[in-house]
Amino acid sequence: MDRRTFLRRGLAAAAGAGLLTRSESASAASAQPGAGPYGSIEGRTPDINGFLLPEGFTSRVVAVSGDPVGDTDHWWHLFPSAAATFPDGEGGWYLTSNSDIPNYLTPDEAWGGASSIHFDNDGSIIGAYPVLAWSHSNAGGAPTPWGTWLSCEADFFGAGRIWECDPSGAQLPQAREAMGLRNHGGAAVDPVGETVYLTEDHRFGRLYRYTPEAWPDLSSGTLEAMAVAGDDSVSWREVADPSEAIDPARRQVSDAFTTPAGKGCWYHEGWVFFATQFDNRVHAVELAAGRHELLWDGFGGRRPLTGIDDLTVDRWTGDLYVAETAGDLELVIVSTEGEVAPFCRIADPAHELSAVTGPCFDPAGRRLYLSSQRGPGNRLVRDIIPAIDWGDGPPGRMGGVTYEITGPFRGRPTTAPTTTTAPTTTTAPVTTITPTKPSLPVTTTAVPTTAVATSTAPPATTRVPATVAPTTTAVSTTAVATSTVPPATTTLARAAGESTSAADDRGSDWVAGIGVAAVAALAAGTLAMRRRSSGAGSGNDRDSSGREPDEAP
Repeated sequence: MDRRTFLRRGLAAAAGAGLLTRSESASAASAQPGAGPYGSIEGRTPDINGFLLPEGFTSRVVAVSGDPVGDTDHWWHLFPSAAATFPDGEGGWYLTSNSDIPNYLTPDEAWGGASSIHFDNDGSIIGAYPVLAWSHSNAGGAPTPWGTWLSCEADFFGAGRIWECDPSGAQLPQAREAMGLRNHGGAAVDPVGETVYLTEDHRFGRLYRYTPEAWPDLSSGTLEAMAVAGDDSVSWREVADPSEAIDPARRQVSDAFTTPAGKGCWYHEGWVFFATQFDNRVHAVELAAGRHELLWDGFGGRRPLTGIDDLTVDRWTGDLYVAETAGDLELVIVSTEGEVAPFCRIADPAHELSAVTGPCFDPAGRRLYLSSQRGPGNRLVRDIIPAIDWGDGPPGRMGGVTYEITGPFRGRPTTAPTTTTAPTTTTAPVTTITPTKPSLPVTTTAVPTTAVATSTAPPATTRVPATVAPTTTAVSTTAVATSTVPPATTTLARAAGESTSAADDRGSDWVAGIGVAAVAALAAGTLAMRRRSSGAGSGNDRDSSGREPDEAP
């Protein structure tokens, strides 16, 4: 069953049962909890990396924040977030990942950005390097059809930009300020309608549509916000001042649809899917019909999908994969059959204060990548970024880990293609260029500890762009070749008993010696989100299905 049929049948059934009230199909989500296409993960034994996975699936560690990536001299960035993959035209691919280092943790500094890992056609790592620096709070993002990465700044003070980056690292990133300066959530590119959809990570956020003046030049265009009528039909309201010099865009379109804490966004076959975190909902907009649907309603902490954040679509099946930033640290699948079920869960208690981020498939659909954003690393965070001092204990090493999951994903061809079509070349427009920043400084002195092994590899080197003009390569739609998947391994060097000890002593040792209040606030916020996700205090959550008043100045 395709996505359109699934949504139509679900809403028709809800209407027939008298479940649609106050003329809003947006309160009757058609997806329902179930076992999912891969079966339940309950009762399964965690693998070596702490994952609960369906039968036949395995995980491996790809990169640990603060450690060199594979045999390269590039240190993986802290707090990995949204990600996507891009074919390299030779059978391999790039995994490009954001570094979500909030600007409120590093005042007057910009430590975020994005990096790429280059894989050969057999999944082995052959390179890694930064593709964006001098940025911060890089949470959401989106791949473009012409092979670039849009990195969105979730600026705490509401002035975040969107950067267009070259995943190969050969070209300089460019700021796309015509899309607006705000707390950006995520983005999705519609290659048919030649538009970009943007979420806003604000409690009174909007879903925006950006239409470039000359596709695919993103340097100028028209910005609009989505409005939804009582019959769920969609229209668009132009933002008079996209620069937001006086008023934020959301205030300029007060009658637009409110999307509380807009997060991940993805385009697939005429639909745009996006998540709103404050009310735990997954939305769908059918672009040709101009209609808004609610795919999943987790309002009030409804399980199994709570604390939602980023998302992606399996283009081979139409299945939606939604990551939890709270809840049970699961990647949850919303299948085209209408079932909602955990696909995998990070069960290791050392990840308790983490979040699942950056789900995406490799170009052939054989590998699924995701990160534990604050998973345990091998180095102290303050040794990488001095401003973030979370002490000497386990919280001080919450830098993040990026994983790869392989297994019998459904809908794939039985034989992988052996060639990749050479992509055509598209020239990206030239705008003001911001110079790249050298790789993040690191401390090469080993951290004195008996519980966690540290790396003494040399610091990363800077990858110098080949030219200034940001010429990029279009994404090929042909799947790349694959070979035997490497066995599941782990490079996360920590003693076997550390996670158990941390779990037993979390009430005391985890907060001892912390130099700033940031980690306490992080822990409190994360645990509060989990309590709310389980239903506590849900009565005060806002409903995203109608017009909301804006915030006070």
